[in-house]
Amino acid sequence: MVSYIVTGGTGFLGRRVVQGLLDADPEAIVHVLVRAESLAKFTELAEGWHGGERVFALVGDLTAERLGLRDQAPKADHVIHLGAVYDMTADEHTAHAANVAGTRSVIALARELGAVLHHVSSVAVAGDHKGKFFEEDFDLGQNLTSPYHRTKFAAEQLVRESRGVRWRVYRPAIVVGDSRTGEMDKIDGPYYFFSAIAKLAALPSDLPMPLPDLGATNIVPVDYVAAAMVELVRKSGLDGRTFHLVNPRPQPFDAVYNALAAAAGAPGGIGPVPGSGLALNGLAQLPGVPAVRDFLLSQMGIPPEVAPHVSFASEFVSESTQAQLRGSGLSVPPFENYAARLWQYWRANLDPNRDRPADSGDPLSGRIVLITGASSGIGLATAHAVARRGATVLMVARGRADLLAAAESVRAEGGAAYTYPCDITDPESVDGLVRAMLADHGHVDYLVNNAGRSIRRSVVNSTDRMHDFERTMAVNYFGAVRLILGLLPSMRARRFGHIVNISSIAVQTKVPRFAAYVASKSALDNFSEIAAVENRDAGITFTSVRMPLVRTPMIAPTDLYRSLPVPDPDRAAAIVVRALEDRPHRIDTPVGTFAQAVDLLMPSVKRTILHQGFRMFGESHAARGVSNEVAVSPGAAEGSSGRGPLTLLGPVLLPLMALPNPAARVARVVPGLQW
Repeated sequence: MVSYIVTGGTGFLGRRVVQGLLDADPEAIVHVLVRAESLAKFTELAEGWHGGERVFALVGDLTAERLGLRDQAPKADHVIHLGAVYDMTADEHTAHAANVAGTRSVIALARELGAVLHHVSSVAVAGDHKGKFFEEDFDLGQNLTSPYHRTKFAAEQLVRESRGVRWRVYRPAIVVGDSRTGEMDKIDGPYYFFSAIAKLAALPSDLPMPLPDLGATNIVPVDYVAAAMVELVRKSGLDGRTFHLVNPRPQPFDAVYNALAAAAGAPGGIGPVPGSGLALNGLAQLPGVPAVRDFLLSQMGIPPEVAPHVSFASEFVSESTQAQLRGSGLSVPPFENYAARLWQYWRANLDPNRDRPADSGDPLSGRIVLITGASSGIGLATAHAVARRGATVLMVARGRADLLAAAESVRAEGGAAYTYPCDITDPESVDGLVRAMLADHGHVDYLVNNAGRSIRRSVVNSTDRMHDFERTMAVNYFGAVRLILGLLPSMRARRFGHIVNISSIAVQTKVPRFAAYVASKSALDNFSEIAAVENRDAGITFTSVRMPLVRTPMIAPTDLYRSLPVPDPDRAAAIVVRALEDRPHRIDTPVGTFAQAVDLLMPSVKRTILHQGFRMFGESHAARGVSNEVAVSPGAAEGSSGRGPLTLLGPVLLPLMALPNPAARVARVVPGLQW
């Protein structure tokens, strides 16, 4: 009966080596070094291993003194040291603790047990050595250009110089997923480039793609490395030898790219541009160029620490290893034979964008759209519009009866609509809303923050009404932000989401008597500007719709509006749908665009016009004490109708329309901007 102690036995390569040992010898006993916090993972793995009843946990820690073993280590014939930090982005301290200090402890354990030490090193020990690097080569004066290279070199040096220990060293090349299934457990090495190749798939597949001359790399699938290790571990008479677990033939960068591009549907490379490698190296010596290069790489999701190490200056000779494996049936499959399996597995399981909705003919079909203030007005019209396009609508408003009736009207047209009564000014209610929607539907693709409140009252008449500002902010700003924050984690997890904030033309015109409303909408606009920048790389986008006055029953009592060319809710909903489809940064109106231009070029003229409007048209009835009137924008509480400010946009529009003829004509012709 042969017994083994394995470090790193729960890792991607390690668990395959353990299974290989169990399969090769039905009496083999394997002890796997496991941290206490990883016992659950180990138990799950052991249950899945064929022969897992012969695998036992050895609780310890590779980075602790004496491996953190509390008891005497079990007897073992072989110690297989797979545990290490393989992350190229790891810092020196982290890499040293596992790769060097951990190896020192493993050497001591092997010496204590009299076991053969099988140390898994890496071809990284070759550093920047140019030319052939043989299995018996080690220190050839090469430079070691990263913490990973340096610590793997130092660890192998400890093994080679250890006394009283029989050892063997295994140097794998770049290990990728299983050549038969494509299985991989994390984004590493060449996988960092997969996202960039996926983006290239949007280009015509027959587009000729020139490639930089990056030399050659060396890639091996994990199943080959594991099987070769098991074969070599079990052979006698190989102590003191080093084995290169590599592809015997270096793989040119363009060949690797073409194999993956074919799998991804991306344009194929027409070959490396002669001299481009030297040119890139020369540019990298110029001041500021490395910083720009690293920034561009990070934008593509490629850690700058990884990019320089995907190709090798060395050619790794493996004749001795191939001789020992002769007769075993093991050989390295050509990369192009299994590249498609790697790609398919990555796309389904590791692609950061795998949960984004697939592109279809209609960008709204099959999507889940959440609309606040959905019981009437713009919100209800938008619900009808997106439901007709095949979207599932989640309708939110405070009034349950009105909301149920609104949803029923959507369903009557064949749409899919679900109601969620909620007061968005109540934090607990919003938290419950988010939990319920995610539990019911799994995710939300689009959020339309349509609910809002507008109070028409001058600042001078609000000195004793701070609550007006607070309740306006509660709906227009805090309620919308609370929903965004609640949905943002799930959107980021899927790397897709779009938030449409129904803002107002008043943010551009800055009309008097609506200080509370304009300030709250401006706050949401600015919050979204910053959130959009911070979440750009996660596929989360924002649109601010600077909505004009909309004709609804709410504005009917105001005689002034009857003569204005005011759009109805369906036209307003069409603007919202455009925001959902095209996902622009913002959508402005002609008058709003003109008002901003006047503010930029003739600020005193604009202030004079607004002040005239302020003096010509007085306070609301409520402000004058005539009634309890409060102008409400869509979804304020009941998800109502229209878009505030409702009773002063007319006074602002009229002075603008009363400008001298040339300016008035410009105001009518200048299109609203879509950014």
